Amino acid sequence: MAAPAAEPAAEQSATMSIYKAARRIKRRASTLYNALRSVAEDAAFVAEVAALWPALPLVANLRCGLWYAPPRDFNATCYFKSTDGHAGNWSFSTARLNLHLALLAGDRGGCIIIDSTRRGKRFPDSMSKTIPIWCCVLNRAVERYRLRAIQKGRESSAMLNRDAENNSCPSNWDSSVHLPVWVLDTEKNAVEGRIEEWTDQFELCGADIHSLAIKLQKPLRPLWISQRTRIWLNEVPELDSWDFTPIILISASASDAFSTQRMSSEFSWQYIPGAGDDEESWARGLTPTLFWKHKYDLLDAGPDHCNQLVADIVEKDRVYRAQRGEHSPQIAAKPLKSHDDVKCNDDRTSYMWPVKLDPTDTQYSNNVPLLFWIGTLNLAVSSTLQVADAFVGVDCILNCDSTSRLPTNSSENSYLELSIVDDRFSLMKNLSKAIDFAKRNLVAERKILVCCQNGEDISICVALAIVTLLFDDNGCFDYGNSFMKRDITKLEMRKRLVFICKFAVNARPSRGNLKQVYGFLCNEKERLSRLT
Repeated sequence: MAAPAAEPAAEQSATMSIYKAARRIKRRASTLYNALRSVAEDAAFVAEVAALWPALPLVANLRCGLWYAPPRDFNATCYFKSTDGHAGNWSFSTARLNLHLALLAGDRGGCIIIDSTRRGKRFPDSMSKTIPIWCCVLNRAVERYRLRAIQKGRESSAMLNRDAENNSCPSNWDSSVHLPVWVLDTEKNAVEGRIEEWTDQFELCGADIHSLAIKLQKPLRPLWISQRTRIWLNEVPELDSWDFTPIILISASASDAFSTQRMSSEFSWQYIPGAGDDEESWARGLTPTLFWKHKYDLLDAGPDHCNQLVADIVEKDRVYRAQRGEHSPQIAAKPLKSHDDVKCNDDRTSYMWPVKLDPTDTQYSNNVPLLFWIGTLNLAVSSTLQVADAFVGVDCILNCDSTSRLPTNSSENSYLELSIVDDRFSLMKNLSKAIDFAKRNLVAERKILVCCQNGEDISICVALAIVTLLFDDNGCFDYGNSFMKRDITKLEMRKRLVFICKFAVNARPSRGNLKQVYGFLCNEKERLSRLT
């Protein structure tokens, strides 16, 4: 009876050996040099396509898209997730509205978005379905807005540009779903059936549709370009010839299902489709900015010396930043005034700035703000990794980056450091301290900066808690009085998040941290109710 049982065990051992062998082959192909060489080759293709429409702004879909062009070439970034376009899981995210992208496209006549995929497909699902859904929902919302304006007799030249009357007229406004031809009809029909629902959600979340209606003279429409696309250079259409605002989606990588061997004058290497994706697994601390700054040295180093050169570059950059205090900005925050003298005297304010960093070390184009003011709330969000210029006009700092150091000349009343880490409870435990600090300084009419390491997640969530608890529906600071009078629902919190994202266009709060904010607000409402 033991002999037959041994055969399946031997077969399982052989199967595992084949699996391990395949994994080993894949690891050998996925080297750092192969990834960087693949990125450089794909970037050349991106540059060629972008040159066909030089007037259109170049936009990176975070984070993969940042690898495929020099930082100075990007006008903005966006954040569309492939998971929102997966079959059967289609979604329109009100947490990732990317309204700044629609306004930019409307202002410049379109835009070019860069992304890639490792999966052997021509386009990632973010380009195949997520962005087309986004375009359709925004078009449908603008169409509804204009129809309501016409019905109420409030349509004016301030809302619709005269030169675009034909395209802006609801009868000529294309609000249908435009999906690529490789998407099955069954999937397309399912997506079309949910557009009205997503448009309702978009309207309810408090987005500024009025600004979209003013900026968009033509409806948004996606166009797809990959390395397999054939473009006749003598037939490239002019932007004015289109009756829509083009959102040109460039999938940077070739759609090869497997790595292919390539040759250069000195080295052989294997091409990796979508090499810029999942940088944590291969980049060894290298960033797109550092790659483009040292591109030629890295590619000339070859497979044998690339890893060591990357280690040296990353370490030198870390030392460079540490010496200049980039992770701990040396800022003299203004002393806290008494309630009797809440006016700030700028003449008595002094700042001690650290040495400026090399402009090429900034993450994005110089046209992108380093600090985002949330309307007129005296509240701003930023990253502790930014240069000193981001902190101009700041009175006090709420630092949520546990890796930064306390500025040496800041008092405890003008600086609060919270060691918030990425876990299930850290943010919730620290929000009460953040609210108390914000309330104390807002009473004194002081400008508050909330910063975290990347300026995209924790700082946004802290700002969301402050805006929800201390401001009324009109954006006026009311000491938290209106907080007690309204219900705390996810929809209300979503509206305030959309308001923040209107200004902080780089916001990417995680679902887990948003849940912590919601839990804190519910607990705080219950606590205050017991006190009264």
